[in-house]
Amino acid sequence: MIHRRPLLAAALLPAAPAIARAQAAWPSGPIRIIVPFPPGGSTDALSRMLQPRLQAEFGVPIVVENRAGASGSLGTAAVARSAPDGNTWVLVFDTHAVNPALIPTIGFDTQRDLTPLLMFGTAPMVLTAHRTRPYRSMAQVIEAAKARPETVTYGTIGNGSLAHLTMELAQRTGGFRLVHVPYRGGGPLSIAAVAGEVDLPIATRPAIGAHIDSGALIPLAQTGATRSPSMPDIPTLAESGIPGIDARAFWGFLGPANLPPAIKQRMEGAIRKALDIPEVRERVIGLGIDLDPHGEAVFGPFVARQMETWARVVRENNIRPD
Repeated sequence: MIHRRPLLAAALLPAAPAIARAQAAWPSGPIRIIVPFPPGGSTDALSRMLQPRLQAEFGVPIVVENRAGASGSLGTAAVARSAPDGNTWVLVFDTHAVNPALIPTIGFDTQRDLTPLLMFGTAPMVLTAHRTRPYRSMAQVIEAAKARPETVTYGTIGNGSLAHLTMELAQRTGGFRLVHVPYRGGGPLSIAAVAGEVDLPIATRPAIGAHIDSGALIPLAQTGATRSPSMPDIPTLAESGIPGIDARAFWGFLGPANLPPAIKQRMEGAIRKALDIPEVRERVIGLGIDLDPHGEAVFGPFVARQMETWARVVRENNIRPD
């Protein structure tokens, strides 16, 4: 008589060690962190800060790959289309939440095709005035803009950038009109800002903080709902008479959708461990980031809210990419 239960159990025995080996194999080779912007920016700097710490943690090469284009969407698309094996990740900036509304041919679904593993933190933008201009408060800017509509200029890192959308929202709320001057990235804006090419440069502190510290730019208002710990003396737009705006740049780490829970847990834990190192923490804060790590349960809904907010501003103001 054939006992089928023992035979079935015996047939299954070889599979168990194989499954265990497969689960324990990650990482078995190099891990890529795609930076969807050129070298030198905050996402690049943050990735390279993490690189040696993650390499020591996992014992495999961590490769930082700059794959720039289309406001960060090209590099992010490569990760969205990659296998969910834990070997390919992306470190994004605030354009991640704006791009779906601004680029119809983006090629992936931001919420369906990606895993929002960890948000490092946020940072408000700072609206500044060149020291040669007469403005020392947001109230003075609004007064001048209402007296002479579309004569006062403001500069951003590009058309459709978070700074551009924020200023469009501020103008609509405050009932005044400025002239937008878009530049192609933080570097060109920084050069133009210190040279006085525009009246009101607006960007995150990593982009123009050195010029604020030197006195070349006078800070007028920050764009978060509350004052940033790194800029406690600069009033918010709400405090300056323009309520209801909470526009913060953010930095986040994502992978493809359907990542195994064990891989997500290990990678998130390794990043949090790196951020707990005082030297790393100080360098991240030095970039101008209000470091406040949050996992998928917070990061995912945050991105969804950002997408909804800025898609509405894009539609209402008929904004198109460069």
